[in-house]
Amino acid sequence: MAVKIRLSRIGKKNTPIWRIVAIDSRKKRDGAFLENLGTYNPINKQLVQFHAERISDWVSKGAICSDTVEKLFKMNKKASAA
Repeated sequence: MAVKIRLSRIGKKNTPIWRIVAIDSRKKRDGAFLENLGTYNPINKQLVQFHAERISDWVSKGAICSDTVEKLFKMNKKASAA
């Protein structure tokens, strides 16, 4: 099973909230996920919730991050370092 770490949309119409999830790569975007790894609000450009240690754990097991999740991970590292 190929696991990807990608975004899944939640929230209302015109007010998106994205959930960062570990999911089987063959599942649809908003399908059943393996683990919830965080939440991102693109309107405020803020990470509401972010589990960096769990993401690192999934990546060490062979999960592949999407480009957007990579950017969010770097943004979180930058914010925590400051």
